[in-house]
Amino acid sequence: MHFDRNDTNQPLYCQVSDYIESLIRTGTLRPGDQVPSIRKLSRQLEVSINTVKQAYGHLEDHRLVEARPQAGYFVQARSLETPGLPQIDRAAIHPTEVTLSELSQMILRDTRNPELLQLGVNLPDPESLPVDQLRRMLASETRRLGNDCVAYALDGGYPRLRKQIAKRMLAANCTLDPEQIVITTGCMQAIFLALKATCQRGDVVAVETPLFFIFLQLIESLGLKALEIPSSPDDGIHLPTLRYAIEQTPVKACLVVTNFSTPLGSCMPTAHKQELVALLDRHGIPLIEDDIHGDLSFSDMRPTVAKAFDRNENVLLCSSFSKTLAPGFRVGWIAPGKYFKKVNQLKTLVDIASPMPTQMAVAEFLANGGYERHLRALRRRYAIKVAQMGDAIARHFPPGTKVTRPRGGFFLWVEMPEQVDAIALYARALEHGMTIAPGPLFSASGKFGNCIRLNAAFWSERIEAYIQTLGRLAADQL
Repeated sequence: MHFDRNDTNQPLYCQVSDYIESLIRTGTLRPGDQVPSIRKLSRQLEVSINTVKQAYGHLEDHRLVEARPQAGYFVQARSLETPGLPQIDRAAIHPTEVTLSELSQMILRDTRNPELLQLGVNLPDPESLPVDQLRRMLASETRRLGNDCVAYALDGGYPRLRKQIAKRMLAANCTLDPEQIVITTGCMQAIFLALKATCQRGDVVAVETPLFFIFLQLIESLGLKALEIPSSPDDGIHLPTLRYAIEQTPVKACLVVTNFSTPLGSCMPTAHKQELVALLDRHGIPLIEDDIHGDLSFSDMRPTVAKAFDRNENVLLCSSFSKTLAPGFRVGWIAPGKYFKKVNQLKTLVDIASPMPTQMAVAEFLANGGYERHLRALRRRYAIKVAQMGDAIARHFPPGTKVTRPRGGFFLWVEMPEQVDAIALYARALEHGMTIAPGPLFSASGKFGNCIRLNAAFWSERIEAYIQTLGRLAADQL
């Protein structure tokens, strides 16, 4: 469509809006693509900045574009209703024994099958990772440091890496003492150490639901009980229900993914994080905060962490570089606050120390600016992939389907009509050469039977045919 500003039948901002809408309708601009900046479009079309602002506001109102803080405007996927906060029955809020092992082990086994398209796996796309740069840094750092590269990284881990982590967390409004950071073998070990340091067998851990199923397995293996608190894609864990639950039940720790949780992709508002820390402080309950996806915001504004409001050293902040750099490097970390001594002792008992060469390579990547450059590209890439997969779900899944619209990470949570059985859908998906993650995996009490989690990190045009098939299989159950 040619932009014709001489059309006097409608306001100029509507003409600009129609021009951008035509580019979206024809596929010139696709879901997840960035539209021209306000200033650029103003110059290009020779209209005022205010006219373009009005046009983009009009497009936002019609859910064709969305604004991302400090990043600009982006084409929005076709609109589906998003899942809301599950209905809350306070009588059903009670500790639950976790028994997910058989189902989760079956699904984990299938994710190792190279003949299956992995739409349910909890991994980044290797094609999106800086493999060549990391390989060079691994080689150069081991040469530079000589025998140090084969030594144990005792007393919390490689000092240079701990300093770089502390420096990076300033972007999350969080000041950490490098000496109070412990390097771990992945984020899962960090969560394990945090639970061991704060709980004993039989204790109750408050968790958001739905929750990453490996965390539930970890709770099960430690002989703990899960107290499931409903969570929403918009605001994360429901604080009024958490407040009620901990007044009724002796809770020893609270485990929450504050930024871009899996599977919902929720990012708690900053004020809610502050309220969460204050609530748990009043009751003397430690907060185990997982921030593994915090660097994957689709905007240039890195969300804060709850740890930023920790005045009593009661928050154990956990993360890793597995979702952004290299899952196989197993470089994670924990800033455990007042539990530092206990966590450090437990770490020594578990494996003495994490591997030194990978710590050195990651530290160098952080120090030379490569990590920040990589993140800028990765965020844009995942924003597009998530939007395009969401768009495909909107076109191919049965009426009544709802899907999240996360602002970071690479997962989508799909809530299908109640008649759809996610476990049965999983079996049918295997027959058609793909895996998914069925909703009951993400609850200790088997909730979310009509939900699935999908990984958008691997999205490409060829995968749309699989999404179409998956939507048809879901519709077959209606």
